[in-house]
Amino acid sequence: MQNLEWYRLKDTANVISPSLLVYPDRIEKNIKLMVDMASSTEFLRPHIKTHKMAEIVQMQMDHGIQKFKCATIAEAELLAQCGANDILLAMQAVGANMLRFFKLMETYPNSKFSTLVDNLKTLNEFIAESKSKKTKVALWMDIDNGMNRTGIQIGEKAKALYRKMAANDRINAKGLHAYDGHIRNENINERKRICDTAFEPVLALKTDLANDGLGPIEIVAGGSPTFPIHCKRFNVESSPGTTLLWDERYGTSFMDMNFLTASVLITRIISKPGMNLLCFDLGHKSIAPEMEFPRVKIFGLENCQQIGQSEEHLVVRCEDADAHEVGDVFYAIPMHICPTVAKYESVLTIENNVVTGAWKVAARNQKIKI
Repeated sequence: MQNLEWYRLKDTANVISPSLLVYPDRIEKNIKLMVDMASSTEFLRPHIKTHKMAEIVQMQMDHGIQKFKCATIAEAELLAQCGANDILLAMQAVGANMLRFFKLMETYPNSKFSTLVDNLKTLNEFIAESKSKKTKVALWMDIDNGMNRTGIQIGEKAKALYRKMAANDRINAKGLHAYDGHIRNENINERKRICDTAFEPVLALKTDLANDGLGPIEIVAGGSPTFPIHCKRFNVESSPGTTLLWDERYGTSFMDMNFLTASVLITRIISKPGMNLLCFDLGHKSIAPEMEFPRVKIFGLENCQQIGQSEEHLVVRCEDADAHEVGDVFYAIPMHICPTVAKYESVLTIENNVVTGAWKVAARNQKIKI
């Protein structure tokens, strides 16, 4: 039999579409590349928001990774269930989620949990809850170094907040968290220049706080686009996430990174509604819909135009539509993999072009138990 493309299945008869396929051998290579780029696992803290799967967490742990970052209480609980040692909830916990965070610490004492704070009100609520629970909570100060989404701006107010964190016996002040997801320059030299410029005030703040006797002060920085830059810094933890599965947006934007696409959608033509038109079963419910078209790269239809999408349907205009029939199978790489994964209860694992099993997207929902 002629060798098939890496993503293509030998037999699709019993494969539901749309389904999300993952390729463990390619995930393994991505993990090895992450570790190689960081030179070790000591300062590597991968984010699990992209995949939300216990099996991928375990694959990383098999490579010695024990520090992880996550965005939800469910993701934090999944990490604890996997036996992860060090878990950073990189979303400031407020309201009921603060209570759930303390419940996590109580329920999973073998894991070390920490989270973020960026204002005095939330810090005081953490202090009060810690006192009532007769426990101590580990906090990082979240820094806004240019993204303008969360975090406190660097200045006297930030220094005062960290001093209060460090001075309170209910708080373990861990250090600084700085996410720079706004830095997406395709040219690595330009991306590095902008990243370094944005990071200089963070390093200066660390020095100021250390000089005030508030150390040791650790730093967690960046995401996938700035991973090649932060992973080379001394004593700075880097936290890539999309690098585990990769996607078409990052793959075409960041040619300096050699990560492999490790997840693909399988889809079928479900209608040919008019001249030069094909309709696929890839609606809003199946792929991340927040971007402009194209929302996927469809293998074999790269020159076709995606013109419409609704809950269940994706309409594509193709000059060679007559060459394709209703029921034909295609494969597509999502432009944005993170929210796409969350749309599926489970994914199919593919090895040697054959379906070998399924992995549950265990942390896709709001809660697991807590």
